[in-house]
Amino acid sequence: MPASLRRITPEDLLPDADYAKVRRERRAALLPIKRLRRIALGPVCTVYFETYETMLFQVQEMLLTEKGGPDQVLDELEAYNPLIPQGRELVATIMFEIEDPVRRDVMLRRLSNVEDDFFLQVGEDRSAGVPEGDIERTREDGKTSSVHFLRFPLDLSQIARFNDPAVHVLVGCDHESYGHLAVLSPASRGELAKDFDG
Repeated sequence: MPASLRRITPEDLLPDADYAKVRRERRAALLPIKRLRRIALGPVCTVYFETYETMLFQVQEMLLTEKGGPDQVLDELEAYNPLIPQGRELVATIMFEIEDPVRRDVMLRRLSNVEDDFFLQVGEDRSAGVPEGDIERTREDGKTSSVHFLRFPLDLSQIARFNDPAVHVLVGCDHESYGHLAVLSPASRGELAKDFDG
C-alpha cells in the first residue's frame, strides 16, 4: 500500500528473510529522516515525530526479532498503525530518557500526568497533545511512564501557518516539574510538513 494511504497492511511487509537482506540499507536510508523528526525537549525528554516510514521500519524490526508469525503481524499493525499521522495532525512518541534507575524513578514520580501537558505551538496558537488510546500512562501511585504516544491535531489555518517560514513552530511541555520549549528548525518543519494532506 502506498504511504499516501497512511496505513500499513500485511501486503506492505517483506518476509523476514527478504527484510534481513535489505535491513541495513533501509536503516541507513531512514536515519536522515529520523534525525529531522527527533526533537530534544529539555535535558531528558525527546519527541520522536512518527510517520509511515518510521512505523513500517518498526513493524519489520519487531517481526524480524520476535518471529511471532502471522498472529504477530496483526498485533503489530494494530499497535503501530494508530501512530501514522492521518493528514491533519502530527503524531509523536515521547520518551523520558534517563539512564540512572534511581534518578529515573524519582523523575517519573514527579511527572505525574505529564502526558496531558504537551503541546505544539504554531505562532501564537497552541494545539494540545492528545494521548493515544485508552492506556493509562500514570499509575495510581503517581508514577508516569517513560514513554508516551501523543497526537497533535491541527486545523487548516494552523497547517498553513506551519508551512509559513515567518511563523515560529515549537513543541513544548508545561508540566509544573518539566517546563520546556523547543523550536523546530526549518529542516525539521519541512520534513514534518510531509505528514499533512496536500
